[in-house]
Amino acid sequence: MWNHIAEQISQTTGETFQDPQRRPVGGGSVNQAYALTSGRQSYFVKINQATRIAMFEAEALGLKQIASTKTIRVPEPICWGTVDGSAYIVLEWLDLGYGTHRSWEEMGRNLAAMHRVGSDRHFGWDQQNTIGFMPQVNPWTSNWTEFFAEQRIGYQFQLAQRRGGSFPNQERLLAAIPQILAGHDPQSSLVHGDLWSGNAAVTKLEEPVIVDPATYFGDREVDLAMTELFGGFPNEFYRAYDKAFPLESGYERRKTLYNLYHILNHFNQFGGSYEGQANRMIASLLG
Repeated sequence: MWNHIAEQISQTTGETFQDPQRRPVGGGSVNQAYALTSGRQSYFVKINQATRIAMFEAEALGLKQIASTKTIRVPEPICWGTVDGSAYIVLEWLDLGYGTHRSWEEMGRNLAAMHRVGSDRHFGWDQQNTIGFMPQVNPWTSNWTEFFAEQRIGYQFQLAQRRGGSFPNQERLLAAIPQILAGHDPQSSLVHGDLWSGNAAVTKLEEPVIVDPATYFGDREVDLAMTELFGGFPNEFYRAYDKAFPLESGYERRKTLYNLYHILNHFNQFGGSYEGQANRMIASLLG
């Protein structure tokens, strides 16, 4: 497998890459991840079952979409495919460092610039992708409230039902979403889609970078909401973002609704206490 991947790297880059050394690195809970090195060249490689190749294809397309905006750094996807029963994606290796006040301010400004890139097709994306390892459906929809209610919260409830989840107030919540989002008519924005602190970093050259996107065109507030879900970003990030692209009133309540999507998704991936957390969020939204 590794010789095949090395050959694909050589063919794609036009530079010889052979007899690589590999070492396991942190890659999250979904994939096996490795640093692959030959001489002075290094790449980041993620491995999963061959049936997950569509996940890697969508990741590569999402990274390319973000890169095309020329607003914020992402790792370049080099190549991807299947071999010996496994799927793989090879990404540019980035040497990561520690964020400074200035680099997190730049992260906020750059994300705001990315969010100003929209689509005249409004909300959705050209294909299905994944959020974690769960499917994320993105049919183009002209109305944001309809898109989020049906393709985000409603779809996660469908998945949760198959898993045996108990959400007694799910129908009430779905019926309430138009009221929760009433008066909010967001512009279409290219969003990362899974922007928790583990998917944002700073290179050793102090350049902000985002990774592992679940890309689509949506309400930019979904990205801001998720940055607050698991620990939050430094205050400099939020100040710089809000100065560049101020949030609209009512964000605090919408934030809970938008983050419910991720908590339901975590329940569908991992089960456990996420069911109770989701029900508490539903109760607060209906309260």
